[in-house]
Amino acid sequence: MNVFRPAALALALVGALGVGSYTPPALAATAPAVNIPYESFTLPNGLRVIVHTDRKAPIVAVNVWYHVGSKDEPAGRTGFAHLFEHLMFNGSENAPGEFFTPFKAVGATDQNGTTNSDRTNYFENVPTTALDMALWMESDRMGHLLGAIDQPTLDEQRGVVQNEKRQGENQPYGQVWDELGRIMYPAGHPYHHSTIGSMNDLNAASLDDVKTWFKTWYGPNNAVLVLAGDIDLATAREKVTKYFGDIPAGPSMAQPAINVAAHTSNTRSAMTDTVPQSRIYRIWNVAQYGQPDIDRLDLFARVLAGGKSSRLSKRLVHDDQLVDSVRAMVSASQLGSNFIITAAVKQGGDVARVEAIIDEELQRLLRDGPSAEELNRARTGIEADWVRGVERIGGFGGKADVLAECTVYTGKPDCYRDVLKTLAEASTDSVRAAGNSWLGAGKGSHTLVVNPGPRVPIAEEPAVAPTPFVIPKPDPRYTTVTSDVDRKAGPPMPTRFPDLIFPNQQRATLSNGTKVILAERHDIPVVQMSYEFRAGQAADPANRPGLASFTMGLLDEGAGERDSLAFADRAEALGANLGASAGLDGSSGYLSALKQNLDASVALYADMLRRPRFEQADIDRVRGQWIAGIRQEKVNPNALTARVMPQLVFGAGHPYAAPRTGSGTEASIGGLSRADLQGWHDRALRPQDATLVVVGDTTLAEILPVLERHFGDWKPAGDAAAANAIPAVAAQPRPRVFLIDQPGAVQANITAAELLPPSSDPKSTEYDMANMVIGGDFTARLNMNLREAKHWSYGAGSGAGGSIGPRLWMARAPVQIDKTGEAVAEMRREITDYANGTRPASAEEVEGMERVLTLSLPGAYETARSVLGTITSNVLFGRPDDYVFRRKAEIEAMTPGQVNAAARVFSPNALTWVIVGDLKQIEAPVRALNIGEVTVLDADGKPVPPKP
Repeated sequence: MNVFRPAALALALVGALGVGSYTPPALAATAPAVNIPYESFTLPNGLRVIVHTDRKAPIVAVNVWYHVGSKDEPAGRTGFAHLFEHLMFNGSENAPGEFFTPFKAVGATDQNGTTNSDRTNYFENVPTTALDMALWMESDRMGHLLGAIDQPTLDEQRGVVQNEKRQGENQPYGQVWDELGRIMYPAGHPYHHSTIGSMNDLNAASLDDVKTWFKTWYGPNNAVLVLAGDIDLATAREKVTKYFGDIPAGPSMAQPAINVAAHTSNTRSAMTDTVPQSRIYRIWNVAQYGQPDIDRLDLFARVLAGGKSSRLSKRLVHDDQLVDSVRAMVSASQLGSNFIITAAVKQGGDVARVEAIIDEELQRLLRDGPSAEELNRARTGIEADWVRGVERIGGFGGKADVLAECTVYTGKPDCYRDVLKTLAEASTDSVRAAGNSWLGAGKGSHTLVVNPGPRVPIAEEPAVAPTPFVIPKPDPRYTTVTSDVDRKAGPPMPTRFPDLIFPNQQRATLSNGTKVILAERHDIPVVQMSYEFRAGQAADPANRPGLASFTMGLLDEGAGERDSLAFADRAEALGANLGASAGLDGSSGYLSALKQNLDASVALYADMLRRPRFEQADIDRVRGQWIAGIRQEKVNPNALTARVMPQLVFGAGHPYAAPRTGSGTEASIGGLSRADLQGWHDRALRPQDATLVVVGDTTLAEILPVLERHFGDWKPAGDAAAANAIPAVAAQPRPRVFLIDQPGAVQANITAAELLPPSSDPKSTEYDMANMVIGGDFTARLNMNLREAKHWSYGAGSGAGGSIGPRLWMARAPVQIDKTGEAVAEMRREITDYANGTRPASAEEVEGMERVLTLSLPGAYETARSVLGTITSNVLFGRPDDYVFRRKAEIEAMTPGQVNAAARVFSPNALTWVIVGDLKQIEAPVRALNIGEVTVLDADGKPVPPKP
């Protein structure tokens, strides 16, 4: 349940290609077209229904969009749309309780709801046999909600939303977007206030207010329902009519007039925040969603600062090295959009000089337009992202989302065709003209600079008398149909479920000794692959934490005959997405390639893995960015905990004691030499010890010759990296508490950690199930207590990642800072009562979590990337090909007794607590709990001497 703004199609691509004596084939000019065929109908009550058939998996995406957002909130009523989105998850008249509960019981995936300035949506993917249940639930809250909303429910979700607001503001630079909304849009404009609203207005919301909001905006004639997946038109018409047809229409509400609110002069402002470096935000108001100029501005943004090969990146990151990152993008909205440039200035750098260069490059692009090569690269990159995105039927950006968005904003479910047509026809002249129309002379922008300093909370605007709500009359043009649905009987729960289907895996071995595993997926013309190597972060020398991650991160900074920028240019021209990274126990190189450019993309991929350049200039540049990233981690509460917790739990010298972010320390990264990087590469990336996993639109007969041509003669350059033994760690004999000061924080981030046995342990799945009950799901105990019952937190949970050695289990909860002590006590009580058997897992809880983990599996492998991830995990841990089936059977057979026995692994006396927050507000209440020795740490995890 998120605040969300629509984003432009453009996403940054990072990639690479290599050559040698081999001459790659000519490249396709653009990405292949991928269409979303649909059929539609409208019920007599005005509900518009869009149907897309995709039989690749036995699931259906259900996506409901209501055409109401924060733009529709009158004065004194800010935050209502988002608050109501939350209320819609608290049950309806005929399905009281948590809306999630029946969906968890059938294995729903990708379930959520979001609100932005223009619309509110709710979505879930369900097994085909559970479609009736999903439609019953969605129709019950559309037509039968008001009787379920009472004062306690309103108070609960008001508190959750307010903690969501605190959580956002507590992040570095977290106040920027609220401030920019006020600046860019005048008072009274629908976009002047933030979607999440003001604390004053949220506090003032009454029960009658929210009920009136529902009656006004949540009628079927203000909604679009998209069903995508294992469904056809006839089935959809029958079921939707049955469940939604008798819901009376609401009023037909007029949408606000388009109001771009373009500025005529440049303005600027500044603010301070507890951040390590200055950040520049420059923003223009531009055309509304659906206008062709928005798509041309996407191209303009990509050329200007859309990736490594963009103009501002070349100038500011590579050449002058004044910033750690720079980005331009378009955020499209219904009444008007934003063109945004952001730049993270190097610590202590010259902000004015960076601003001057941004303007210089902008003016040059406005004057000359992009080159033909730049335009083609940008177009291919955007189209390639489109192809990858619509592999999914549901969730954020999937096909159901695309059809719903187009229908709500333009009335045309296939408006994406217009976008793709505009992109295909865009020329240097049309992109330059669009830039000048919206960013050129006479089109003012605002520049906001955030500088390091004390965080000064933005004062809320003075409270205004709320505009009285008036309920318009229902639109008489719409009628209803009779329904025989027995609402009192509750939702129709399925008695059978689709079988888990996981693709067959084919095997081969390359001449270099690499094992190849192929899983065919022919849904979209894309092939993905991951080269899996055995050495990871745990193999870093004790005095070189971060070496593995830093080295792997340098692989795509130039390889073969191409330097860093030429490498990025080639990747974008191919529409390829590639990179490399190090995990805790292994490292990998990744490629996502358009099938039409597969051979050339694999050539580039081979250069990246085999022949990285490791040029000193690139090492120095990336080192500066990397250290800036470490400093950013130290001001982000979650990242800071991930840095500090491992050394506290594992102890100095243990291979897992380094920061779990993988970034190392400023000292270690600062001391790395080119020889260190080359040595790691030569020792760790050994093809004869590796596995190459391929998933996508190819066959073994097609892909093997390509792989042989580019990898077959790859020989190791060095001795194998010495695999660090991963020793066991003695359990802590008593609880310990560590506090880290975050001055001015409005939340405390609480984390409790201890160790579980390795992933290879025979009882690993039992431990996973035990974790599900305490914190592994929205409906688990920690979240239901701290969020739903107490509404002190936006969300709480727990989990342990997989590892060859001991697994780090952490329970987390960001809470409002005045509830820190009580929240720690509640977390400790929940863990203690569960572990010692005072409150064991019930049969109902275990059955519910079993369903969550098993019935969701048919929908869990919808994408090639999810299949790739499971296979690479099996490779890392030496699991059989049918592991997903074995684990499913193990979970289904698990008893409450087994789960409760496994829960004893959570020893409350062995917990290490790390709490990040404003020390002046958290220290006294935490010490008063007397749960263990309390130590104050700095951001490096070193004890802070007590004040005299």
